[in-house]
Amino acid sequence: MTLKEIITGIEKKKFSCQEISGRYLDTIDKKNKDINAFISVNRGEGDFPIAIKDNILVKGLKCTAGSRILENYIAPYNATVIDKLGAFVLGKTNLDEFACGSSGEFSAFGPTKNPNDLEYVAGGSSSGSAAAVAADMAPVALGSDTAGSVRLPASFCGVVGFKPTYGAVSRYGLIAMASSLDQIGILSQNIEDAEIVFDIIKGKDEMDSTTLEVEESDKVCLKDLVFGLPKECFSQGIDKKVLEITNKAVKELEKQGARIEEINMPDLGYGVACYYIIMPAELSANLARYDGVRYGSSEKAEDLFSVYFKTREKYFGKEIKRRIMLGTYALSFGYYEAYYLRALKVRTKIKQDFDNAFEKIDFVLTPTAPVLPFKIGQKIEDPLSLYMMDLLTVPANLAGLPGISLPVGSIGNLPVGAQIIGPALKDKKLLKTAKMLEQIWTQ
Repeated sequence: MTLKEIITGIEKKKFSCQEISGRYLDTIDKKNKDINAFISVNRGEGDFPIAIKDNILVKGLKCTAGSRILENYIAPYNATVIDKLGAFVLGKTNLDEFACGSSGEFSAFGPTKNPNDLEYVAGGSSSGSAAAVAADMAPVALGSDTAGSVRLPASFCGVVGFKPTYGAVSRYGLIAMASSLDQIGILSQNIEDAEIVFDIIKGKDEMDSTTLEVEESDKVCLKDLVFGLPKECFSQGIDKKVLEITNKAVKELEKQGARIEEINMPDLGYGVACYYIIMPAELSANLARYDGVRYGSSEKAEDLFSVYFKTREKYFGKEIKRRIMLGTYALSFGYYEAYYLRALKVRTKIKQDFDNAFEKIDFVLTPTAPVLPFKIGQKIEDPLSLYMMDLLTVPANLAGLPGISLPVGSIGNLPVGAQIIGPALKDKKLLKTAKMLEQIWTQ
């Protein structure tokens, strides 16, 4: 059932929230041992059922962020999105540790498996949320998106993944990874369900000074829209099969009357390099609070420095340590100007690319992921290859723009998604447009 059908059914008293939640909990009991989408399961009450990524605080429930250092941490308060939803939280979903990963393999609690083929990754870092929706263990789920962490697993699992404009949804109660990039997003079976959840959680919040109000949208007509295809996103580094399916989807749009224009966005190619300077720098600062003193797991030692060292050495995973080292190096004396400040300038150039493009077009259209889902373990020892998974999704985060991934086809049982990026605060127009595209691409 879709979320719309569930809400309507509850309102018309066809069934109770407890009955529908029980149905999903039964499915979780049957499927989760194979897929590993949930780190913990909850049996409580609420208006409708939803799954929540385990880096978003739900009062009284564990919030691990996929890390051993928070293995027994109980959230003392609700994130703003949880209070706004008033939903029944089915459970907390698996993720790459502290949301650092593109494959779902870097969780301290084991990898999430792709429901379409259990030998393949589900994508990351919101791997559990995407897999839960794809496997019908939840009608909708919340995730977080710092470089594509909602859209990538949505593409890999064959569901919808929506990242709002930076600031459109409060981050209060989201465990910080890279504060200038993080955004809570939505995974769902269809666009309508994503829009329902977005309408509930969007808007200003006094607990988050970065929050903004999104613009409302008039009716959208496909024939009035221009979609820009950046040459840089349809060339080297993109799997031929992914390009084939995306190009086929583009042709379907043209048949329905949409205008398609090839555009140049020359700085997009620097997005990954730029991101992997800014993100580790912010991450290293944000993770400094996990020191074995205030909260979380701790190792005893003879002095304070040894407590820090032993705790972080034991409880942080390999990928987290790698990123902390990268960030600390980029911020160190003599390298701050050479790396971090330079990356910030490139970030501005990428935003300018989008600003220039949106003077001529309505939306940017690209594949979501540069490759098809790959087998678990296939790229685990090749971090650079995994970092390149963010190639097409990270520009939207660097520019603070809304982006959505829609299923457009598959190769065998492996899904492929297409991404639509819109101007800042035009989230409602993006969702209305995506609803039209969904009808075309799922016919």
